[in-house]
Amino acid sequence: MGILEGKRLLVTGVLTDSSIAFSVAKLAQQEGAQIVLTGFGRLSLVERIAKRLPEPPPVLELDVTSTEHLDSLADRVGEHLGGLDGVVHAIGFAPQTALGGNFLNTSWEDVATAVQVSTYSFKSLAVAALPLMKEGGAIVGLDFDATKAWPVYDWMGVAKAGLESCSRYLARDLGKHGIRVNLVAAGPLRTMAAKSIPGFGEFEDSWPAKAPIGWDINDPIPAAKACVALLSDWFPATTGEIVHVDGGVHAIGA
Repeated sequence: MGILEGKRLLVTGVLTDSSIAFSVAKLAQQEGAQIVLTGFGRLSLVERIAKRLPEPPPVLELDVTSTEHLDSLADRVGEHLGGLDGVVHAIGFAPQTALGGNFLNTSWEDVATAVQVSTYSFKSLAVAALPLMKEGGAIVGLDFDATKAWPVYDWMGVAKAGLESCSRYLARDLGKHGIRVNLVAAGPLRTMAAKSIPGFGEFEDSWPAKAPIGWDINDPIPAAKACVALLSDWFPATTGEIVHVDGGVHAIGA
């Protein structure tokens, strides 16, 4: 038996097989979970990637800025799983003007988009899934350390700081429902999301050298394992936490 045996999970953010979310979905299935994936904009691509999983799961459309999609999510997921024991939030987006060193010139409209999709959606997804989590469970979001002002990350860094705060408030308010809320702050990985960040190469060049135990920018498995562990029953009293999976860079002053 795996550590997720019998668990029912909703996994968002699977776009390619190099994404952390894909590795979470794959490991979750290997550990005994049933899953449903969501996608938006490129649903056919998500459906194609889903076929690479050990057991191709259902794929549902979800635009986290759409009230209609969110209001119907519980019913649509319920048709496949009946209920939920866990949710993975792997959703983030910022317009190009909000990244790459343009911090002082970014318009509010673009900042608002980054915050709605990358921060507010964590609350939106949790509330949408809540009717299916009658027996409690776990919600895990993907983060990037927001305690520092990183090169080129700009307003996405601000959005991630908001995500970290949002997770603590969700942990406070969902605790009475038996739901744990935690984040995994992964180091930089060569994913589709990373490719959309101008100047991402700065992270690729410097991070492995700074990490006390090293860091492989091509390996999403360590971050995925942390997510799976937090979704399991092995962290029964942990909520409002940020687990860093970055080779230790967050702890080093260099």
